[in-house]
Amino acid sequence: MRLGHLELEKGSKMPYSLTAAQAARRLGVKQATLYAYVSRGVLGRGKAADRRGSLFDPDEVEQLARRGRPRRPAGAVDITVESAITEITADSLRFRGLDAIRLAVTRTFEEVAELLWTSDLPPTQPVPPTQPVPPDHAVPAAQVVARGPWQATPGALAAGRAAQAALPAGTLPLERLQVIVPAMAATDSLRLQLDPSAVLAAARSLIAGMVDCLPALPPSGSTPPGPALTNQTSATSFAPSAAGAPIAGRLWSRLCHRRPAPELLRALSAALVLLADHELAASTLAARVAASVRADPYAVVGTGLGAMSGALHGGASLGAETLLAAARGPDDVPRVVGELLRRGEKVPGFGHFVYRGGDPRAVLLLGLLRHAAPKSGQLAVAEAVLAEVRRKSLPEPNIDFAIATLARVAGMVTGAGEAIFAVARTAGWIAHALEAYAGDGPLRPRAVYTGRPAVVDL
Repeated sequence: MRLGHLELEKGSKMPYSLTAAQAARRLGVKQATLYAYVSRGVLGRGKAADRRGSLFDPDEVEQLARRGRPRRPAGAVDITVESAITEITADSLRFRGLDAIRLAVTRTFEEVAELLWTSDLPPTQPVPPTQPVPPDHAVPAAQVVARGPWQATPGALAAGRAAQAALPAGTLPLERLQVIVPAMAATDSLRLQLDPSAVLAAARSLIAGMVDCLPALPPSGSTPPGPALTNQTSATSFAPSAAGAPIAGRLWSRLCHRRPAPELLRALSAALVLLADHELAASTLAARVAASVRADPYAVVGTGLGAMSGALHGGASLGAETLLAAARGPDDVPRVVGELLRRGEKVPGFGHFVYRGGDPRAVLLLGLLRHAAPKSGQLAVAEAVLAEVRRKSLPEPNIDFAIATLARVAGMVTGAGEAIFAVARTAGWIAHALEAYAGDGPLRPRAVYTGRPAVVDL
């Protein structure tokens, strides 16, 4: 809703005329606490027409000031950071104000990464479309006008490949990435140069190197899904690593023995976009804290990789892959789901604390997979899981289930979903690092001490 010079959030009341500084001063709190009140629903908020500032209702602020500070429930934590990167609502996701769901079917991962980093989409040169897309998402193809090469240096590639080659056979892709990133960092003597242009150059090189340092898999038309990665590091004829080759295609050749069907490669590209950022998820908060103390981009990404590996974050896709692999077919799904529930475990890949009505990212990606491989046996298993979960009135699927389904349908190696998540989210971690580098200083939450009182006499 727009009113004069203000743009008010849905459900907001007029007038909104106090700035954040004025409202915080009247309440006697810091602005970070003020925004925490907003996130908890204690205060409403309006936005100026330029969407760069927040405005507050003087009457609402005055009522809160008279009541006193709201008490926080035991165990609750409020960490609020102003950011212009990603906006999440109960049913939508926007990058720099643009619908991320739409971006996933109209733009490449590289373009969206540049959008997150610079606020602008790179210019494109229209070319005739070469591959069909779902009718609901049909858009003209375009060729990106690159802003910089997406290619790691020879030294970084050599270091990253050597580091991951020393790992045991069967090491999961995410675990390889956690070794590759610091190895690449050691070859970049300018990694502590934190001006935006240097960070962007490092980011493109880093993401490309993360992908190109993973072992390239030999092509096979019949390899079943789930084989572990070997330590092979030589490129294959269908494993492009040139600076002009899309990241999606390069990543495919590191995660799948099969040659990519165009529609499935399109689904992988969409997944990378959908996962590029998600506001202050746990890994992004960790990465942003690291950046706030001026850790270099490689250290920021390494921090994010550590946090996202948790089973309650990016690692959830591995649990969903395991669930899908455990079923011998669609008819076996009730047994697999039932055994999980009998053990008191949650069905991995379902439910989201923000998207209560369903994760829009999962809706899109699963739709693309239905279009790409309607007769897939692995997709049939996934559909049976969806049906069984809904029959039990459990939550809707989230993006972790969707990327696990992509990995199974495409015949990717075990743990491919985590790797897709990690490569994609690196773009978001770098975007948040850029904001943190431009900030005033460390992001330093405070603890509420709950231990025994101070001991006076020892």
